Amino acid sequence: MTLSRRAVLTLLTLSVALPLPLHASGKKGDPTGITFHLQAEETDNPKMIFTQATNGKMLAYRRLPEINTKDIQSFAPFPSRDGEGYGAVLVLKPGPKNRWAAVSSANINRWLVAMVNGRIVDAVMIDKQIEDGQMVIWKGIGEAEIAAFDEMVPRIGEEKPRGKKK
Repeated sequence: MTLSRRAVLTLLTLSVALPLPLHASGKKGDPTGITFHLQAEETDNPKMIFTQATNGKMLAYRRLPEINTKDIQSFAPFPSRDGEGYGAVLVLKPGPKNRWAAVSSANINRWLVAMVNGRIVDAVMIDKQIEDGQMVIWKGIGEAEIAAFDEMVPRIGEEKPRGKKK
């Protein structure tokens, strides 16, 4: 059985597009999801971007994240400077670390937003290539989100996630 070129393209498009609406429609996903989204061009496909006020301007960001929860090897939370919630240092796994070094190098002077459970919590300007594999969310993470993340990812210097307290 041979598939036409159009059928193959349709199947590929659906295989990429279907998981997004399912997650966005409230179906159960990761208990805590962390994603990082790069600034896009205003002229990009409107279905592939979202807009967000950043530094006093409305900017477009890519819907598909550059980094997500599965890319994180370990983390360390800290109280945010504004006293409301927490921030976190995130250490990337080796593959995503190398990928992020290349992506950050190609996107100097562009904005990056951090999302936790689908809500934007922080934004930073990429000012240089990031080679150390560490990313920081400076604010906006709640205690419950830290506790949920503790069940999935180990803290920096620990071997395993802390899991549920009994």
